Amino acid sequence: MDWQSTIKGFGSFLILERSLSSHTREAYVRDIGKLASFLRMRNLDIAPVAVLPEHLSDFLHWLNELGFSKRSQARLISGIKAYYRYLLVEDLIQTDPTELLETPRLDRDIPDVLSYEEIQAMIETIDLSGEQGHRNRAMLETLYACGLRVSELVNLRMSNLYLDIGFVKVTGKGDKERLTPIGGEAVKYIELYLQHVRSRQPIAPGHENYLFLNRRGKKLTRVMVFLIVKEAAAAAKIAKTVSPHTFRHSFATHLIEGGADLRAVQEMLGHESILTTEIYTHLNTDFLRETLLSFHPRSGRKKTN
Repeated sequence: MDWQSTIKGFGSFLILERSLSSHTREAYVRDIGKLASFLRMRNLDIAPVAVLPEHLSDFLHWLNELGFSKRSQARLISGIKAYYRYLLVEDLIQTDPTELLETPRLDRDIPDVLSYEEIQAMIETIDLSGEQGHRNRAMLETLYACGLRVSELVNLRMSNLYLDIGFVKVTGKGDKERLTPIGGEAVKYIELYLQHVRSRQPIAPGHENYLFLNRRGKKLTRVMVFLIVKEAAAAAKIAKTVSPHTFRHSFATHLIEGGADLRAVQEMLGHESILTTEIYTHLNTDFLRETLLSFHPRSGRKKTN
């Protein structure tokens, strides 16, 4: 059992059994290749089955010396763990050398969150009499109404709109689809855009099914969406760092502050793990204090019936 054959089998396993995207699969395969190269560099001509926890610790120490970030190290560890789980499933090893391997603790950068009033101020800066006003208003409304990633927004298909029942079908990471509810305001401005702009413009071949189009009739780029959001933030005189992801972050935070179930928010955001969704629960201290005073039995606030 050599590295080459097991890595090849591992790559097939990731696609067939784990349904990972080709991009993720290639990253995992490269990471296992790095481990194999490291062992050869250390003159350790050993098969995957002979790798011990101390070999993996030496590998991580080497990565750290090379200046790999904690995030890159965490991704490498994730790939190595998945590889050895695959070897276990295939009965190629009896013990997992990664069992006690610790992932570096990541410091998560939490982006700015906009208040509802700031969201509204940005949206209202869009001039509907302008050439692309209806499109831009519909885009910002949709970003906030659905909490979409910018890649999900630019890839929204006409065939995936179910506006009559208040849902859109979204293609997220790993080409995984989910149904996401969409509010009345976003539906209203999408319909206005379809009626007043999209129905009257020429559409480039191959782009007929994309919802949001540029002046040339092609689907919008991520960069264009970033520029539209930045311009709206500047026009609304918002000093915070604002990007399309800020709308997603604000969407989740406002839902949770309003009492939404974390699992429901997870589904709407398209997160595989609830742990990812938890970064959106950094509620402001005033909200937390008010929650404590309102609901804790020994808060000291008198409750009225």
